[in-house]
Amino acid sequence: CALGWACWKTYVGQPEGGWLRRLAMSVLGNGLFEAGHFEDALAVQEADLAMMRRLDVPEKTMLVTQGNLARTYVMLGQVEHAVRIERDIYSAELKLYGAENRQTLVSANNYASSLFKLERFDEAKSLLRRTVPLLRPFFG
Repeated sequence: CALGWACWKTYVGQPEGGWLRRLAMSVLGNGLFEAGHFEDALAVQEADLAMMRRLDVPEKTMLVTQGNLARTYVMLGQVEHAVRIERDIYSAELKLYGAENRQTLVSANNYASSLFKLERFDEAKSLLRRTVPLLRPFFG
């Protein structure tokens, strides 16, 4: 957390579109999350995502930030909000990488995990029936 704040204080004066400032914001959000300051992490992650949208950052980069945001919502007990983000991430990664891509499969697992937390078992089972067979190349 302290490292995140130090990083942010060092680079906050950089132009908004600069990679150093964006990286500092990401480090701060992740540091707050790891320190258990989930509400603060949420505020930073939402601001980071808003900045990325303003700057038209590539979708692949935004998907990582959205994943962090979903993880924070889960920790705050806002699983319904997280599941919407995770569904969007999974859908975007299917289009970007295809169904058999490792990152797409990780996102499917995250999405299914949140569906289970919400006791939406039929949806989770349907998703896992499509994705678990695709894991064989990764786990043998």
